[in-house]
Amino acid sequence: MEPPEAVLAVHDLRKAYRELVAVDGLTFHVNAGEVFGLVGPNGAGKTTTLRSIAGILPPTSGRISVDGHDLETDAVEAKRRLAFMPDEPRLFDYLTVRDHLAFAARLYDVKDAEEKGRVLLEELALTGKEDALPAELSRGMKQKLVIACGLLHTPRLLVFDEPLTGIDPGGIRRMKQTIVKRAQEGAAVIVSSHLLPLVEEICHRVLILAKGKSVLTGTLDEVRRFAGESASLEDVFLKVTEGTGPE
Repeated sequence: MEPPEAVLAVHDLRKAYRELVAVDGLTFHVNAGEVFGLVGPNGAGKTTTLRSIAGILPPTSGRISVDGHDLETDAVEAKRRLAFMPDEPRLFDYLTVRDHLAFAARLYDVKDAEEKGRVLLEELALTGKEDALPAELSRGMKQKLVIACGLLHTPRLLVFDEPLTGIDPGGIRRMKQTIVKRAQEGAAVIVSSHLLPLVEEICHRVLILAKGKSVLTGTLDEVRRFAGESASLEDVFLKVTEGTGPE
């Protein structure tokens, strides 16, 4: 059973596409104030898991709850409490940065949206781009705009899929600060990334997926012990997914 402070609870999640089982019996939770890392090789089921949590893909079986609201039976309330930031930013071609924030504010009935949007644009280094269309933004700026829209309604659960793709070094530092800050303010955060040093730097616990199943989960200290006390997360990852790394 998940602890009472768990914002996200996933129980025996299974997602199959006919004969292909993408996620097989996954159970985990993410607490308030925690950054939780979800890692695995390509095809391990990470994005399928995240999209199931976001309510984009219906699970074949299992249960997902967000802040106490079941994603199947109480979908609207569950989705109001989360934000999903995908690895590929998808924006409206003819809406400016300002328009995107205003649209997100209307969807979630955000009070003081203009001031909150201004603060987010400043935090994510998008100030001065308010009237720009997506075609005028770099890949990294588009990613940051998607994240700004996701943060606008102060969700209880934040789900990041490769949040640093296309972002420059200064933006990477700010993005890490943004993620950690939300956890410190009480949100539950999931970060899925192939950048294992990022996961090692900001995550409290980690779950390693392979072939749709959890092969190892725990705090960073706990999972490092699997490959030796001095092992890095990369050592652990390779050992459990490829059978390599230190003995």
